[in-house]
Amino acid sequence: MAKERRRAVLELLQRPGNARCADCGAPDPDWASYTLGVFICLSCSGIHRNIPQVSKVKSVRLDAWDEAQVEFLASHGNDAARARFESKVPSFYYRPTPSDCQLLREQWIRAKYERQEFIYPEKQEPYSAGYREGFLWKRGRDNGQFLSRKFVLTEREGALKYFNRNDAKEPKAVMKIEHLNATFQPAKIGHPHGLQVTYLKDNSTRNIFIYHEDGKEIVDWFNALRAARFHYLQVAFPGASDADLVPKLSRNYLKEGYMEKTGPKQTEGFRKRWFTMDDRRLMYFKDPLDAFARGEVFIGSKESGYTVLHGFPPSTQGHHWPHGITIVTPDRKFLFACETESDQREWVAAFQKAVDRPMLPQEYAVEAHFKHKP
Repeated sequence: MAKERRRAVLELLQRPGNARCADCGAPDPDWASYTLGVFICLSCSGIHRNIPQVSKVKSVRLDAWDEAQVEFLASHGNDAARARFESKVPSFYYRPTPSDCQLLREQWIRAKYERQEFIYPEKQEPYSAGYREGFLWKRGRDNGQFLSRKFVLTEREGALKYFNRNDAKEPKAVMKIEHLNATFQPAKIGHPHGLQVTYLKDNSTRNIFIYHEDGKEIVDWFNALRAARFHYLQVAFPGASDADLVPKLSRNYLKEGYMEKTGPKQTEGFRKRWFTMDDRRLMYFKDPLDAFARGEVFIGSKESGYTVLHGFPPSTQGHHWPHGITIVTPDRKFLFACETESDQREWVAAFQKAVDRPMLPQEYAVEAHFKHKP
């Protein structure tokens, strides 16, 4: 009898919608919530276990199932749950993937089932109102200490601002929504709620690193920034569909990590630097948490004369790491050294992706204004 019930649960996995985790989309979920009627992956099941008043979970393959639980799963399932709990998800709201950090997945699951924000739109006010202010911990540029700072996001002014003092009349920085990006970086920042915000200042990239002790607060800030970007882009591109705009709201970096680099004459020694590949901008920093990049390299398309090569030109000297990469641009060659072959492979793949992609009209404008700081 117990075997038959387990087989019945396994058969439910074959139904449309049940073959992927109801929350993050990971394939082959092997857990289920028998109070919500959804199939979920191991990772998301751990989050469900933390909200027992809403969700109770069992292993599809290892646990015993009683008749009522099997019937409940059979009469619900992932598609039915989506229709109910995700009926009013705003277009700009970030839906996490299997590769996203724990925080994003946890807050998505809590928003869906515990707070039911996507059934009752009035609960979306913290990130939908077009204005948000509050205090966040911000990393100091010079001393690396995190200090409490007042932040104000205003869609009307198209800006995120922060103030160094509570009573300050003028903001310390004004970050235009037009050029702003936000991405969660818990490992880099050293806090599970760590968010990296980048913006352009004088056509150079500036980083700030922030967090809030409350996971809901920082994810609400993240989605409020995405909402502001969404509304800005709707005005900037009036003919564009939501599907066209949503991928432009925020982006994760294509690749980050250490490489060595040398200068334009390639006569000086190679120096170890932290590199971040953000769309077509390859930025390098002395330290991963630096506010400003030491330099930036624009990586265009092959049609515009950019190529990526394995290895160094002959007679290259001064590198400590053995695995070379050469980026050829219309102006000069850039040489990089990787510590391992797998690092080299991953960086080449990231560069090649950019080179293989035809440039958009606005990217030609970025290329024209691009200032490389040697």
